[in-house]
This record gives sequence, structure tokens and C-alpha cells, in this order.
Amino acid sequence: MAMNKNTVLGYATLIMVLMGILLVALAVFKYDEIAGYGFGAVALGFFSIAWVFNALKGRV
Repeated sequence: MAMNKNTVLGYATLIMVLMGILLVALAVFKYDEIAGYGFGAVALGFFSIAWVFNALKGRV
């Protein structure tokens, strides 16, 4: 299986989205205090980076 740049960006996007969902789940279900806001902010960063990776697919 040959992995080109688009395949690598696709896998990176998938991993970033899964980690973002995991961090949102941690923020909502486990840390309902102030720490939950930090987890939510980091999850937002993961989603935005995944969005950039998805936008770069096909252009690199």
C-alpha cells in the first residue's frame, strides 16, 4: 500500500477528529468543573487543525 501525501493528510485528519471527540467527551462527562473548559478549548483547536488538514488534501 503506497501512502502518498493525501493519504497521510487523510489519516492525520481522522486521528485529529477522533482525539477532538475524545476531548469533548472528557470535558462533558468527566470534568464538569473549570478543567472542562480547558479540555473543550483544546478540542476546538484539534478540530480547527483537522479542518486545515482536510483543506490541504489535494493541494499538497
